[in-house]
Amino acid sequence: MQSPVLVSACLLGLKTRYDGADAYSQKAVDLLKKRAVVPVCPEQLGGLPTPRPRAEISSGDGVSVLEGISGVIDEFGSDATAFFLKGAHEVLKIARIVGAKEAYLKEKSPSCGTGTICRDSVCVPGPGVTAALLKKEGLALKGF
Repeated sequence: MQSPVLVSACLLGLKTRYDGADAYSQKAVDLLKKRAVVPVCPEQLGGLPTPRPRAEISSGDGVSVLEGISGVIDEFGSDATAFFLKGAHEVLKIARIVGAKEAYLKEKSPSCGTGTICRDSVCVPGPGVTAALLKKEGLALKGF
């Protein structure tokens, strides 16, 4: 039997994005039909409301944030780093509780981007904060 898989809640149609919308992915849903799915939203788990101000990693990527080299700043200039770090660690805690070995995450997100994040309306290579932590801890990641 396959282990449960973590999935960005917005990909499943839950309205958890910063703007109160979802990012429903039929492709992700189809791939996960026979899997035990655990929806997660790191930003909500970190204590941020929905909707919330758009946020971006100020420089580098999620690895830089985990190392304390960079931060996450919202559109109004407020430091949201602590919320993003807390959310990433809460998602990791959930992964350990349910025995998840992989995660299907929303690309371009400062939390969930697996290979692409956006800064100043431009997409750049690199993982988000949660993706970086999950990868560091050995989970396989797939971006949507």
